[in-house]
Amino acid sequence: MIVQLRYNWAVSDIYLYNSLTRKKEKLEALRQTQGKPEVGMYTCGPTVYNYQHIGNFRTMTLSDILRRTLIFNSYKVKFVRNITDIDDKTIKGAADAKMELAEFTKKYTQIFFEDLKELNILPADVDTKATDYIEEMIDYNKALVEKGLAYVENDGSVYFDISKFTNYGKLSRIKKRQLQTGTRILSDEYAKEDVQDFALWKSVKPDEFGYESPWGRGRPGWHIECSVMSQKNLGDTFDIHVGGIDLLFPHHENEIAQSEGKTGKEFVNYFVHGEFLLVDGAKMSKSLKNFYTVSDIEKQGFDPLALRYFYLTGHYRNILNFTWESLESAQNALTRLKAQMVELKNATRSQLSKEKLEKVKKYQNEFLVAVNDDLNTPQALAVLWEVLKSNIPSEDKYDLVLSFDEVLGLNLAKVSQVSQVMQVPQEVQKLVDEREKLRKAGKFEESDLVREHLEEMGYAVEDTVHGPKVKKL
Repeated sequence: MIVQLRYNWAVSDIYLYNSLTRKKEKLEALRQTQGKPEVGMYTCGPTVYNYQHIGNFRTMTLSDILRRTLIFNSYKVKFVRNITDIDDKTIKGAADAKMELAEFTKKYTQIFFEDLKELNILPADVDTKATDYIEEMIDYNKALVEKGLAYVENDGSVYFDISKFTNYGKLSRIKKRQLQTGTRILSDEYAKEDVQDFALWKSVKPDEFGYESPWGRGRPGWHIECSVMSQKNLGDTFDIHVGGIDLLFPHHENEIAQSEGKTGKEFVNYFVHGEFLLVDGAKMSKSLKNFYTVSDIEKQGFDPLALRYFYLTGHYRNILNFTWESLESAQNALTRLKAQMVELKNATRSQLSKEKLEKVKKYQNEFLVAVNDDLNTPQALAVLWEVLKSNIPSEDKYDLVLSFDEVLGLNLAKVSQVSQVMQVPQEVQKLVDEREKLRKAGKFEESDLVREHLEEMGYAVEDTVHGPKVKKL
C-alpha cells in the first residue's frame, strides 16, 4: 500500500521504451476499470533445472520495478509469470539426477520463489507452470495446423512454418533473405543465425518423458507455452511483455508469430527488454567461475537487498557490470540509508512550512518524472539522496522516502535497527564450510560445536534451502 503523506501525488504519464517500435512511447492501457487504467503484464520466468543466477534476477527485478511503478501511478495490474518446468534442460536434469520430472523441477521452483522473497520481489498474481497447460498447448497447435501455419512431420513433430507468417521478424528486424524456410529447428533454444521453422510439438522416444497427442507421444516446444499461458490469463492481446534481451530472438519473435497467426490480432502492445548483467566485464559462465546466485551473495555476508540496490544503480536498458567491489558499495549505501531511516523515524515531528511544502512537491515531482521516464532508477535514487540531505522536516523526509520505496522495493518500512553488514572473514567462512560438511555427514553433535564456536566469534548460522546463511550478531 502506498504511504499516505500529508500531501498528494500529482500522477503523470508513463513512458516505456518499446522494443517493437524501438522508441520510447507513452503507455496507453488497453482497458479501464472503474475509471482506472488496467494493465495485463506477462514476464518470462525461469527454466527450473538449476539455481537462477544474478543475471536472471536483474530481469525479475526490472519486472518488479515496472509493476510497482504502474501501481504507484494508480494502475490496476494483473501480473502473470511463467515457470518452464518441461524442456530439454529440465528433462535432462531430471534424468541425470535420477528423479521424476515433477520432483526435480519442484525443488528449483521452490528455491526460485525463496530468492524472489530475499530480493523483495512481489508475488505474481498468477504463476503458471507449463505442465499445467499441456492440453491447451495441444489445442493451440491443432489450430495452427488447421490454419496452414504449421505442419506435421513423419515422426509426429509439429513445426511452425515461418514463411506463412508475413510479419515474421518485426520484433528482431530479421531480414527476409535470412529466413531458411522449410529447414527445421528441433532444439528448444538456438542461435540468431538459425532463422528456421521451429518446433511446436516434439516427438519423443518410447523411454522419454512425454504426453499423448493427435500426432503421437511427445511434448510441447519451448515457445508455445508462453503464448498459451499469457493469452489464457490475459486475453488474445495484452499490454506489456517483459523479458531479458536474450529472449528477444528467437523466443519472443516466435511467440508473436504463433500468437498473431492463430488469433489474427496484435499479441502485445509493448515489449520491454532488460540488458545483460556482466560479471567482471564478462558474460557469466561456470567455466569462468563467475556464475553467482543469490545464495552466493548471502554466503559472502551481503544482504540480498544490496544486490537489488545495485540493480537500481544502472538503467535497465544499459549493460551492468557486477563486481564484488560494486556490491560492497551498494551494501554500504543501503546501510547508510537504513541508518538514516531509523534516525528519521525516531525524530520529533514538526510543522511543515509553506516553503518546505514547495520543496516536498518538487521532490515528489522529480521522483515521479524519473520512474515514469522509462524506469530511470539511477535518477530516482539521486532524488532520494537529495531528499535526505535537504532541510525539510524529518517526518516528511521519512514519509517521502517510504513512498519512494513503494517503487524501489528496498523494504525500508521494516527497518527498526541497523547493524553493520560486512563480508564474512575467511576464517569464519572456513568454519561454516566445515560445519556444513559435518551436517551432510550426519555428525550433528560436532556441527553444533562448530556453530557454538561461530557464535562465540560473533556470527550466527541459519540453515536455508540455499545452504548456510551467515549473519553478524
